[in-house]
Amino acid sequence: MRILLLCSSFNGLTQRAWLELRRAGHDVSVELAVSEHAMAEAAELAKPDLIICPFLKERVPEALWRGHRTVIIHPGPPGDRGPSSLDWAIAEGEREWGVTALQAVEEMDAGPLWGWRTFPLPSEPPRKSALYNGPVADAAVELVAEVAVKAADPLFAPVPLDYRSPGVTGRLRRPMRHADREFSWEQPAEEIVRVVRAADGSPGGRARLCELPVRVFDAHRGPELAGTPGAVAARREGAVLVHAGQGTVWVGHLRPEEGGVKLPATMVLGERLAGVGERAGYSEITYERGEDVGVVSFDFYNGAMSTDQCRRLAAALRYAAAQDTRVLVVRGGEVFSNGIHLNVIEAARHPELEAWMNINAINAVCREIVACTSQLVVTSIAGNAGAGGVMMGLGADRVIVREPVVLNPHYRTMGLFGSEFWTYVLPRRVGAERALELTGRALPVGAAEAVELGLADRVAGGSRQEFERRVVEFAHRLAQDSSYEGLLAARRQAREADERRKPLDAYRAEELAEMSRDMFDDRNGFRAARRAFVGKVKAQATPPHLAGHRELSGASDPSVPITSHM
Repeated sequence: MRILLLCSSFNGLTQRAWLELRRAGHDVSVELAVSEHAMAEAAELAKPDLIICPFLKERVPEALWRGHRTVIIHPGPPGDRGPSSLDWAIAEGEREWGVTALQAVEEMDAGPLWGWRTFPLPSEPPRKSALYNGPVADAAVELVAEVAVKAADPLFAPVPLDYRSPGVTGRLRRPMRHADREFSWEQPAEEIVRVVRAADGSPGGRARLCELPVRVFDAHRGPELAGTPGAVAARREGAVLVHAGQGTVWVGHLRPEEGGVKLPATMVLGERLAGVGERAGYSEITYERGEDVGVVSFDFYNGAMSTDQCRRLAAALRYAAAQDTRVLVVRGGEVFSNGIHLNVIEAARHPELEAWMNINAINAVCREIVACTSQLVVTSIAGNAGAGGVMMGLGADRVIVREPVVLNPHYRTMGLFGSEFWTYVLPRRVGAERALELTGRALPVGAAEAVELGLADRVAGGSRQEFERRVVEFAHRLAQDSSYEGLLAARRQAREADERRKPLDAYRAEELAEMSRDMFDDRNGFRAARRAFVGKVKAQATPPHLAGHRELSGASDPSVPITSHM
């Protein structure tokens, strides 16, 4: 079928829906809902058999839903209505939640039902963004596929919403207001964490900290310590430990209520933390050593890697590579990595200089992975990755991705040539022509497609915990395999041969020469793209790399232009 995806942004869920429908053989178009005129024009051009809205904040124009079958994917169980569904689900401690596919009608979220999925929620409150990108996205993608199948059935008719039906468990919920997101440090730590996580990653919990009105993000329960509620007890790796009415809370990120951007908490509080000491108990990077496998785990908020975080990760990798284990697993977190930290860069006194320091620091991380010849290296990608985060993972011997993962192996949309040794690791895996195609088109790649292309070696399913266990089990088998010594020798020989042919320093120098022109001369709009990303500026039109690829079915198209500096 011809299917139009109408969305507020081409976010992770929309990308997964796009990939799923294309793999099923559908002709899929994408249009950002920037205006009623743009939506109507997109429908006129695409002439869709079906419109699906996987992530849509705007109201569907009446002419559109009257003229085309239009299905909304709503992040709540049947009968749930309103724009703050996930916020309320977390804040009220719901034990079960769901996703519903419903037809667009005049009244929002009140149309007939095409299908739904339900799933349990953990007792520990999840971050809203983790819930959305995890169970909600998984259920939504299943529903998108189901809707496409049902739309092809001439006998299918959606079921009218009926609150008397036993399967309809939701209700109309009002939008969350600022007051609903406020908390006092006098409250118990568990209540504070729930309020913050119901608003994470946007718009954040509301409080005052060190006399500064702030939005609070990235909250975790801390140890039981006595102290004055609201007082900062300690700091660690950008986070601060704050006394609550009962217990303490680690706060990873803050945003000043009046202007400013979301940043590590210590950067926002600055001199207000004078005299506050370091304390263990919070770490973004860990190392676990088994008999023959070492695991370096890192979990950076939203996958952004600042200069300081990169330096710490590079040091951890150097330490792990020096151990006498046989396999090194490099394991990311909820988001594997999205490369350099644009918020920290934008907030710096000299953003271009900070960007330069950041790219050099992440290059050092990538070099530790690529140049490790004392062990075999496995990257464990359980969450999405983009730009330099993808390239960082490609330096390993084996790249294993979790089934729902989406990779964006490109830099073009941010106005950057890219670094992280991509001109070495990407062609080595997929070939020079495909490398230019992937970076030039700037389109997402699903896990199965990544294996087909050679970007990854294996796909594994299951929850994140199950996936991580399977990767470690694979690493143990690799370490004990009779071919291990031969594989390690082959890695060393290949690295030595590649170094003689063209040193890693040469790749780095060539990439940085291009990046210097992007960062300091701003030849491709990095400054504006960065500010738009950090400021969450709404797009004014569907980006050309999406609008220009409505006809793609996955085959190579040599007519697609590649940026001139590639």
